[in-house]
Amino acid sequence: MKEAIEKIINALVDDKDAVEVSEETGDRASVIKVRVAGSDMGKLIGREGRTIKAIRSLLFYAGQKHGKRFALDVVEDSKTSL
Repeated sequence: MKEAIEKIINALVDDKDAVEVSEETGDRASVIKVRVAGSDMGKLIGREGRTIKAIRSLLFYAGQKHGKRFALDVVEDSKTSL
């Protein structure tokens, strides 16, 4: 699932080198953490959060198919904040 999320996010952002995707897997749940450049944070979240909500919906339905739960966390870099 990590690879699919990484492909989606790379298609959205400008700075593809700054994209970091990691996955922490448990028995029934997985947490996918995404880190992007500060300038691409708005593109990832989208207007009124629609883009990130759509990605989370894809994860939900993929989880239904695999019998797991997936959570998507967007991690903000402390270097990118003011």
